[in-house]
Amino acid sequence: MHKYRLRLTLSLLIAIFIVLVGLGFFLGQLIKEFYFNQLSERVSKEAKIVAISILETGLGHRDLHTIVKDMGEQLAARVTIISDDGEVIAETDTDPGMMENHYYRPEIKDVRELGEGQAIRYSSTVGADLLYYAVPLIEGEQIIGYVRLGISIHVLDEVHKKIWGLLLVSFTIAFLVIVLLSSRITNEMVKPIEEATLVAKQLAHGNFKVRVSHGKNDETGQLSQSLNVLAQNLDEVTRTYQVQQERLETLIENMDSGLILINNKGEISLINKSCKRIFQEDVDSWLNKVYYSVIIHKQIIKIVQEIFLTEKGQRKQVVLPIQLEMRHFEVHGAPIISSGGKARLKGVVLVFHDITELKKLEQMRKDFVANVSHELKTPVTSVKGFTETLLDGAANDEVLRNRFLKIIWDESERLQSLIQDLLDLSKIEQSQFQLNWQQVDLSLLTDDVIVMLSSKAKEKEIQISKVIEGLTSIEGDPLRIKQIMINLVNNAIMYTPKGGSIVISIKEGIKEKVLFSVKDTGIGISKSETLRVFERFYRVDRARSRNSGGTGLGLAIVKHLVEAHHGEITLESELGKGSQFTIVFNKKQR
Repeated sequence: MHKYRLRLTLSLLIAIFIVLVGLGFFLGQLIKEFYFNQLSERVSKEAKIVAISILETGLGHRDLHTIVKDMGEQLAARVTIISDDGEVIAETDTDPGMMENHYYRPEIKDVRELGEGQAIRYSSTVGADLLYYAVPLIEGEQIIGYVRLGISIHVLDEVHKKIWGLLLVSFTIAFLVIVLLSSRITNEMVKPIEEATLVAKQLAHGNFKVRVSHGKNDETGQLSQSLNVLAQNLDEVTRTYQVQQERLETLIENMDSGLILINNKGEISLINKSCKRIFQEDVDSWLNKVYYSVIIHKQIIKIVQEIFLTEKGQRKQVVLPIQLEMRHFEVHGAPIISSGGKARLKGVVLVFHDITELKKLEQMRKDFVANVSHELKTPVTSVKGFTETLLDGAANDEVLRNRFLKIIWDESERLQSLIQDLLDLSKIEQSQFQLNWQQVDLSLLTDDVIVMLSSKAKEKEIQISKVIEGLTSIEGDPLRIKQIMINLVNNAIMYTPKGGSIVISIKEGIKEKVLFSVKDTGIGISKSETLRVFERFYRVDRARSRNSGGTGLGLAIVKHLVEAHHGEITLESELGKGSQFTIVFNKKQR
């Protein structure tokens, strides 16, 4: 902007200087012409007066030379009297006899042609530039001679110098004044522009908070106002864009599904953090790299290639090996088509929905239906088979009849237990399921459970003991907690060989917790099966469980009831040595 100020100032000064110089030359020339005309008019008048005087005196007067000299002194001019044939008759400054013929001198020629003559030239006689003016001497109608006056134009030069000196001083003063005024005017003109330029630069760099101070109500003021309106609009647009951008980024980064954006060059330009969880890789290193060089899954690469080729969306379910697990994904791919004008492909967006859990739930549902069907089919088949046997004549044999009726009774009991467990599990899993919250003493409930199951334990010569440490009271539903205890202890009896032992421990934990555990010396569970024991109808030893009347739903019910109490259940087991189920209860429910 300083360059602009300098250019503007210099332009003004140069223009003013040219105008002043031109004006000076014009005025100088005008004044010079004025003085020259004045001098020429004076010489003309004086020449005519001298001509009249000479005509009165006569060209042949003996004192003509003296008279001419006197006139020259009085007029401060060179006076020359010339005959009609050009011979010099009298001269103020030199001897006429020494002078050349003047017949063809310019001023004399002009007299003959125009009646008067005037010329400026250097006089070798006087040694200076002279203004000559000649008039005719006429007697009757005939020219008898000429009178010529010559005046040095040195006076004009002096006047010219004085005029130029005066003009120079005047114009110098005027120029200095104009310089000061121009500088001030330039500052007033440029300052708003400089400020506007600085604001414009700030706007270009993204600072939309700057404003221009309002100046005068002129074009610069309007410019400042327009810039302020522009800055305000840009600020509002930027803030709106930032809010939308932040919302979009928050949505993309926190969405449960993975998202990958690929540009039209095949480079990955955006990837959210859910992809890191999905692919179990450092996906940040994928940015700005071609998709097929970083994505190792051929199914995904094929989907992207099909979208680029057909410019149509794709929706496919794929199974990908992630670490040591096969995971199911529903992949949605869509082309990004530019809007407006000629449509062209700008890129591809991929969205990954992890449906592994859905697939597991679907498989669990299928397994559940199959298991329920199987579990129901077995007792129903037994009841039907033995009933048919009785109807076929076995009822007449009292021993067989009693034996078959006992089997039918046991299978009916088993069928009833299975149906009851299914109803309980269904009720627990419903959102409307509610617990009857009250203070519960786990120690007293444990005593009741031991009494209930003592006969079953004695049949297998299993010793049940109880260990209490600290306070054992919690908030919970006593009936449901008792159901948890019965299932765990019954499960321990079922899988503990004859002569084994079961220890029920209740310990007060830290942070308002109470730990309830059931430890047995049973057959144990392998590590690969510990995660599945809480599934419906899962049995470690199916034959043992079915023969003992188990439905395969006990631990599933336990898990759901523990979660309903906001607790946690864990299993520690070693094959051939036994298992320990531990439940962490909260003393108080918040």
